[in-house]
Amino acid sequence: MTDSASPLDHLDLVRLAGSERPPAPGLRPATAQTAPSEEVEATLVLRRRSPVDPASLLDGPVDRDAYLRDHGADPADVDLVRSTLEALGVAVRSVDAASRRVRIAGPLAVVQRVFGTSLEMMSSDAPVPPGAAEARSDHRHREGGLSIPRALDGVVTAVLGLDTRPQARAQYRVARAETAAVSFSPVRLGELYAFPAGTDGAGQTIAVIELGGGFAQADLDTYFGGLGVGSPVVSAVGVDGAANRPGADPNGADGEVLLDIEVVGALSPGASVVVYFAPNTDAGFVDAVAQAAHAMPTPAAMSISWGQSEDQWTPQARAAFDDALVDAAALGVTVTAAAGDNGSSDGATGGGDHVDFPASSPHVLACGGTSLRASGATISSETVWNNGAGRGATGGGVSDAFPLPAWQQGVGVPSAPASGGGRGVPDVAGNADPATGYEVLVDGTRSVIGGTSAVAPLWAALAARLTQALGSPLGLVQPRLYAAASSFRDITSGDNGSFRAGPGWDVCTGLGSPDGEALLAALRESAGHPAASGE
Repeated sequence: MTDSASPLDHLDLVRLAGSERPPAPGLRPATAQTAPSEEVEATLVLRRRSPVDPASLLDGPVDRDAYLRDHGADPADVDLVRSTLEALGVAVRSVDAASRRVRIAGPLAVVQRVFGTSLEMMSSDAPVPPGAAEARSDHRHREGGLSIPRALDGVVTAVLGLDTRPQARAQYRVARAETAAVSFSPVRLGELYAFPAGTDGAGQTIAVIELGGGFAQADLDTYFGGLGVGSPVVSAVGVDGAANRPGADPNGADGEVLLDIEVVGALSPGASVVVYFAPNTDAGFVDAVAQAAHAMPTPAAMSISWGQSEDQWTPQARAAFDDALVDAAALGVTVTAAAGDNGSSDGATGGGDHVDFPASSPHVLACGGTSLRASGATISSETVWNNGAGRGATGGGVSDAFPLPAWQQGVGVPSAPASGGGRGVPDVAGNADPATGYEVLVDGTRSVIGGTSAVAPLWAALAARLTQALGSPLGLVQPRLYAAASSFRDITSGDNGSFRAGPGWDVCTGLGSPDGEALLAALRESAGHPAASGE
């Protein structure tokens, strides 16, 4: 008697474009290996029912129901994915047609055959915040490209999460005691940057994306109580099995989490802050951003302080992430992202200049860093943050993955080495030097932290307060900001390695640091004159 033939014996596979992965750095076998029967989960991203017109993102938030109907997943595509994979022994765990994501699970042996790859448990060098101790990570690993069943060719645009290597690093630096020349509370920085009076983020939601760590409510109560500005409502949402897990390590991921929450909350104490915890994988990162973008109520802003050099992403993952950012912009969410803390190289070991992703996406407000000094209520100096080789500097450069957006034409973005005309990073800036850093409380320990990780939540808080004052979402606000360039504090001194600051937009600090009151006035004026929006 012979077993009946399995559908896996007659698989017809096609290559999935953009799925090629190189070996992880410092690769060696992990101690524990995965059994063939062990369950593997992944996220599939499906094509849109119809493409999004980029010009529509400049018109402000779209009609939510119409957008999701027209640009979400086609129900027929969802049915095809479900029937195809279930016939092969892969289960569909969940479907989010609005964000075009399908969560799947199946035995390792089956998943390897369905997606034409080999998955092994390996150990590799983990990306860590600049200046942190080296670390290693055990994870599932694959090399080369993926395949998908021919029936799904053109329907499935990305398969994420089979390889679980850490995808991103936090962009923060803890100040060393001997180098912390001066420090600021977030409230003081809000005053120096003239955040609009009479606003506190009331009625707004701010999403914060985290790929590790956690927070304890006792820390938040102590911190915000000491500032005397009131406490925001902070809640946690788990994505793909992750959760709020504070580790009692102020130098670990908790440092990033508490920095983000405390900066956002101190500067927008009237807002609701929702922290999305996801695994540090390509799937986890994309799923967290997509879930936050489609949440109800729609966030006014989303802060992202994690990233990695854009060439360390597979093209399929980068495209899927950027598509989630397109949804966020269309639905009225202003997404802020740290530009990196490793200067113009972005910490890449192969030499040359690199930009960080997601900051390099044209659908986020990329946030660079400055070094700030103040006297009383006045900023006395502000320069590009650059503490020298290995000690931290603002990221910034020109993307090789994304073309120059229309609203950056004419501002002087240099040519990209690979593509010739790429998106310039950053768009804006703010205090990031650990030597002039942010006073925070992490796992019961008071410390001073800097990095562009602090600038992303600062700008997210400002976006929420501007949204409150204007009475309407900002969404993709970059065109309006570039049209209001004179409303910024122009940073004209310093460099980040290969690039120097100068008058107007530059590759170190973008348009400059904020003058919140001036920006509010400019945005009010542009709302009454749509032609000034940069279209």
